[in-house]
Amino acid sequence: MNIFNVLNMLGGLCLFLFGMAVMGDALERRAGDKLKVLLGKLTSNKITGLLTGLGVTAVIQSSSATTVMVVGFVNSGLMTLRQAINVIMGANIGTTVTAWILSLSGISSDNYIVKLLKPESFTPILAFIGIIFFMVAKEAKKKDTGMILLGFATLMFGMETMSSAVSGLRDMPEFTNLFVAFSNPVLGVLAGAVLTAIIQSSSASVGILQALASTGAVTYGSAIPIIMGQNIGTCVTAMLSSIGANKNAKRAALVHLSFNIIGTAVWLTTFILVKSILSPHLLGESASLFGIAVCHSVFNVLCTLLLLPFAGILEKMVNKLLPDNEKGDKVVVLDDRLLGSPALALSQCGKVLDVMAQKSMEAFKLSLNLIGKYDAKIAEKIKELENDTDCLEDVLGTYLVKLTSRQLGENESAIATEYMKLIGDYERIADHAVNMVLSAEELRQKKISFSKNAKKEYALLSEAVEEILDISYKAFCTGDLTAAKRTEPLDQTVDDLRETLRTRHIHRLQKGKCSVDAGFVWSDILTNMGRVADHCSNISGCVLDTAEHTLNLHQNLRMLRNSGDDYIQELKELKIKYQV
Repeated sequence: MNIFNVLNMLGGLCLFLFGMAVMGDALERRAGDKLKVLLGKLTSNKITGLLTGLGVTAVIQSSSATTVMVVGFVNSGLMTLRQAINVIMGANIGTTVTAWILSLSGISSDNYIVKLLKPESFTPILAFIGIIFFMVAKEAKKKDTGMILLGFATLMFGMETMSSAVSGLRDMPEFTNLFVAFSNPVLGVLAGAVLTAIIQSSSASVGILQALASTGAVTYGSAIPIIMGQNIGTCVTAMLSSIGANKNAKRAALVHLSFNIIGTAVWLTTFILVKSILSPHLLGESASLFGIAVCHSVFNVLCTLLLLPFAGILEKMVNKLLPDNEKGDKVVVLDDRLLGSPALALSQCGKVLDVMAQKSMEAFKLSLNLIGKYDAKIAEKIKELENDTDCLEDVLGTYLVKLTSRQLGENESAIATEYMKLIGDYERIADHAVNMVLSAEELRQKKISFSKNAKKEYALLSEAVEEILDISYKAFCTGDLTAAKRTEPLDQTVDDLRETLRTRHIHRLQKGKCSVDAGFVWSDILTNMGRVADHCSNISGCVLDTAEHTLNLHQNLRMLRNSGDDYIQELKELKIKYQV
């Protein structure tokens, strides 16, 4: 083996790892919505969780990626630790799919149909289809399909390059002696763990082992311990991802490590006993690509069968190893680990935005009752709610910017844009709540009171503003387009009513029935209530934008106003309802 073989081997390895990463990322994006639905059906049922982990990992071709996602889900409160344990066990089985795909390279036959099954036969076709999809298609999903095919083709080409480059090793005594050393099971486990920890992918590590096995120098006695060690090495990714996470997320990563160490310890002991006592002839035979895939699958299935009944004990063990602090752990509402799954990240953003919306609405509704009935405790609560919305705006805004910098599908991009707009509107509604508090404080400090008529008018406008808050929130949280369309005539009604009340107050001022100071405060109150109605209109407009795949909010609102009989009829009914 010369320097050129080494360079070819390195090049093949790079292509193999790059192809696997490209294919995995594209598969994850392509299956984003389905992953969301699948994970949404999770229960504490062991079998359901196990199958979920198996299915997700089989799709994205990486148990490390699945486990990192699980750590993120636990950290964000999307999944309990018990659910995570079952999913992690399933992920270990799902990761064996890659080895089975790579084992197709070992097919040897002169039969025409069998030859077509060899990757070297169909990979160029997949690459050709993939490049057409990637370069010609305009839809993000079709481009992702192209990337999946190109990634797979690159992966297989890298595998073939590696196999060709290392073929000369079969005649090198040093290489043969190396695997004789690995016939010591403990050394084999360490070698597999270290290699997998470095490249952070058990699938890739198994692929490298299969490439080396193509030389015929790797026996089953050497390969099986290395496969066991690979399961331990893959835990490094999850352990690293748990740094900075909450206690439960760290426990999920520790479960992954414990599961693989315990499984490896038990079956390694069994392997050593069998090897020492029975000395089966199979262990001395050269391992094939297909044989390594079988060993990989059997080992992971055996580990799962061994520990699945003891999931509860695993949970108690990690809880004791990582006990809760007396002060408790701060729950991180949004987790960067979810950024790799945009559909899931957006789902969590929606939940956080819903919390922000409720806090904003609560703040303004409380502020409406504060006018004329000042309460210092309520005023302080409104300010706290406004501060919470400010914090959530910063967290959501920063997170969505990170998310939109990644490659998103058309639907995901539209939702992210909608959320970016909505956080601004709900933050401003909370700001107007604080402005109302300031008006209430001014009324109290200056001992100003409104006339009986003014109080009735204020109550009427408050009712209209509360209605538009509720309708726009319904449109946001349920996607109700009917509610979204009802917001615009109600916003117009609030604007007309506000101008009417402003004019009536000027008449009272001219007749000496109201003070100048009261007039200034009254004007501020009407302005804040009108602005809130405008923000509610924007919120419903964003819902309509997303549904109709347009970004021109003002054009949509103008179309609603000019849409004919429905808008006019709704406006008439509201004017009667909120008639002064």
